[in-house]
Amino acid sequence: MTRQEHERRPYTALFEREQEVAVAERAVEALCGGADGSGRPSGGLLLFNGDAGVGKTALLGEMRRLAAERGGCTVLAARGGEQAQSVPFHVVRQLLQPALAPMEERQRRDILGAWYDIAGPALGIAPPVGPQGVRDGLDWLVTRLACTKERLVLIVDDAHWADAASLAWLTSFTVRLTELPVLLAVAYRPDELPKHSPAFADLVNGRGNRPVTLHPLTPGAVAELVRTAMGREADDPFCREVWAVTGGNPYEAVELVAKARDRSLRPMEESAALLRELGAAARGSGLVARLERLGNATTRFAWGASVLGTEIQVRVAAMLAGMSPAEGAVCADRLREARILTGATELEFVHPLIATAVYRAIPPAARTAMHGLAAWAVTNAGHGPAAASRHLLEVHPDGDPDLVRQLREAAREHLAVGAPEAAQRCLERALAEPPPEEDRAEVLFELGCSALLTSPPTTINHLRSALALSGLPKNLRVDATYRLSQAYAHNSQLSEAAEVVAEHAGRTPDGPGRMRLQAAHFLWKGIQLEEEGAHARSQEIADLAARLSGRDNAERALLALRAFDAMIQGEDVLQVVELADRALVDGRLADGMGWTNTEWGFELPSIIGITYAFCDRLDKAEELFEEAIREFEISGWRGGHLAFAHEFLGLVHRRRGDLRKAESLLREGLRLADRLGPGVPIQWDGSCLLIDTLLAKGDIAGAQAVAEKYSFGPPYPPAMVMPDAACVLGRLLLALGRTKEAVTELEAAGRRLDERGRHNVLWAPWSLDLATAVAAEEPERARELADRSLKYANRFGTETAIGEALRRVASLAGPDAPEEAVPRLEQAVRHLEESPCRYERACGLVDLGKALLRVGRGEEAAERLREGLRIAEECGAEGVAGAARAELAEVGAG
Repeated sequence: MTRQEHERRPYTALFEREQEVAVAERAVEALCGGADGSGRPSGGLLLFNGDAGVGKTALLGEMRRLAAERGGCTVLAARGGEQAQSVPFHVVRQLLQPALAPMEERQRRDILGAWYDIAGPALGIAPPVGPQGVRDGLDWLVTRLACTKERLVLIVDDAHWADAASLAWLTSFTVRLTELPVLLAVAYRPDELPKHSPAFADLVNGRGNRPVTLHPLTPGAVAELVRTAMGREADDPFCREVWAVTGGNPYEAVELVAKARDRSLRPMEESAALLRELGAAARGSGLVARLERLGNATTRFAWGASVLGTEIQVRVAAMLAGMSPAEGAVCADRLREARILTGATELEFVHPLIATAVYRAIPPAARTAMHGLAAWAVTNAGHGPAAASRHLLEVHPDGDPDLVRQLREAAREHLAVGAPEAAQRCLERALAEPPPEEDRAEVLFELGCSALLTSPPTTINHLRSALALSGLPKNLRVDATYRLSQAYAHNSQLSEAAEVVAEHAGRTPDGPGRMRLQAAHFLWKGIQLEEEGAHARSQEIADLAARLSGRDNAERALLALRAFDAMIQGEDVLQVVELADRALVDGRLADGMGWTNTEWGFELPSIIGITYAFCDRLDKAEELFEEAIREFEISGWRGGHLAFAHEFLGLVHRRRGDLRKAESLLREGLRLADRLGPGVPIQWDGSCLLIDTLLAKGDIAGAQAVAEKYSFGPPYPPAMVMPDAACVLGRLLLALGRTKEAVTELEAAGRRLDERGRHNVLWAPWSLDLATAVAAEEPERARELADRSLKYANRFGTETAIGEALRRVASLAGPDAPEEAVPRLEQAVRHLEESPCRYERACGLVDLGKALLRVGRGEEAAERLREGLRIAEECGAEGVAGAARAELAEVGAG
């Protein structure tokens, strides 16, 4: 539509918004397949921002009209509410329930499929069963609605007041918009973005999105508005004063003109002096004074309506105001006439500015009492504690056990629909009530558990307090202790994690509970970088595991820990794998030991996957870490857990030799980890693995850049890094030509690892790299280090470990004795051909080809070099491939 056509249309609330309307119209047109509808539907994101009253709601209303006029679109709309920000998924329910309401339950189950029980609670159409995968279920629902019905236009107004759970889903869903016939339009006040949703702030402020900013009207636009409403005879001084009083704010200008008409003011210069008084009556204290002039009963009804905030029913607002429904209906009529409320069966405030002013004008004692009545009304209507919780949070503490009970129930419902922050607010409020002394420990326990995934320090404080009280039931003490140790570990306090479970294990009777705490103790001790008493702990867990069959999860956990410890020590791989296999049930994680299980945590399946990865059981490791990604995504665990799963799936592909895929997974894992802030433990694993992968690719500059970005180097974190961080740093320093620094780093790593009996030459190849570093100046020492590495590689027994050790030993023969290198390299290649690790195979083949050339066996050399080149190129190992090409070119065999 042309600009001239827009200008001829009677936009009563859209003066001077032609460009903004054109943006909306183009987006709707793209969604509908272009001007003639024959093109491919294209979804997207529209962001509108501006101050209160500047016309965002009117613009979204015009967008709804455009979609309806175009046809073939389903429009779903929602609005954030200042009083409903604490209600999880409040905006989501407003947005999506209208699409589900006409359906029978069977149809709802059909469209949601397997996601019905997962997303249904957040949508308010099914009872809560657990927090797993709410966001993914909502994604599925919107995708099905868009693909099986009409194109979707989703409109969210006042997003700055949207609840955290809804904003989190909207923010994550935006990445899907370009794939679907879905247009999402969001309006918000840029200066009031919520602190609880930093990801949303990143979305609207990011470089990839350009919000449409609505500005105040110019004097000319306000004059046109005045003359449209009051007649063409309105003179310039009067119109100019309307603009001056309102600052060009469209809402305030419309209200001021309406009040001027109500007062029968002539739109002439002599009336202009009265406009400032009328304008003040539309804002803040002036609006409150105008409300009070409508009478005490009407004022109290307006108070009740503002406490309800949204979906205001006359009957309920009247009850809050202490009057009959009939009296409430009269008050509602007065408020409609005064342009404070609008609507018939359900009321709403004409503008959020009015709602805010009315709510803030309520005396504190009256506001608290009204919230208490509102909570009773919501509960009495059968909506449950979670729905009532936003009102319960506003009630003054008074030692009411029933209120504590309701808040605890509300917290459980919030957790079940995937809203831990809302659960924490309820439990914190329950603690302030305060609860009966016999319940205090349990409330602290529940509060600590609710924060485990989001704030380990908070969990530590609450669980320590709970365990210090005698009122914590015995059946919860083991659980509280285990979760406290997890929180310590997630907070990089591994010593404290090991100590707390050891202390409580000593006071716990024999049985599964004691064994669970013992397993946690061995876990947190065993993954410490500088563990004291490592040999004694290894022997203890070996003795204990020797008596276990894996009959329950406690035994399986200890077997998993023993397998991991044996792998790190470099013990016989057959024994290691047999232990890891016994920690599974029919080759899969046992029920109760899955990735998202809260009894054991994700650490135990992690160490099983890592053990397999370093034991050449890459298919098994890949299966486990792919399962981790699926479960974390389904569960909505998109922080450190998902980052971890991506990074260790990257480890699997690094071991396999698929370096491009490994790099992609590792960068995605680090991207997820970076969102948690600087210095989080998972960044160490991700950066270490990425540096190792880039070195394998031959991208030394890229590896150095990652090291600099993440300050990769001493001091190292308290937990082990996979592979050993100091060994990887030593390898990077060697690649950079900083040999003396590399020797220092590798020698320190060797001392630390030897003291603790950690001899796995794949996880910590310090001796092989140190041998290379000192070979020129200390050849005898280099041979001793290489022979030592070969001894431990043979003890471990994987084809990769033996083949790689033989290859590195052969490299020390030097250019003057190529005949010494060939037999060992031939032996190395035979082992590596049986290994699933293709990068190491490529290295072995290229090294063998070089050695064969040096002894004059050119035809065999060319064959090996070509094979090594082919595998290196498939791996993405450009450094190895480049070396092979150079050798082939030298003999004219390229």
